[in-house]
Amino acid sequence: MGAIGFEGRRDYGAIGPVTNLSARLCGEASAGQVLISQRVYGKVEERIEAEHVGELTLKGLSKPVPAYNVLKLRG
Repeated sequence: MGAIGFEGRRDYGAIGPVTNLSARLCGEASAGQVLISQRVYGKVEERIEAEHVGELTLKGLSKPVPAYNVLKLRG
């Protein structure tokens, strides 16, 4: 989180590499599809079913990113 804006008008927003990665994965996703990074997958893998879709080359990131397609939540 960080302050953005100028004197007289200041807001707070999420900024940085995590938000950039999230925006790029959203941009690659099809309608209704949820793509997540390997790091996120590692945190939630017990709660979801997902398939590895390969490494995506995303604008603004120096290395390809392993990505997963979320199929469904586990009951």
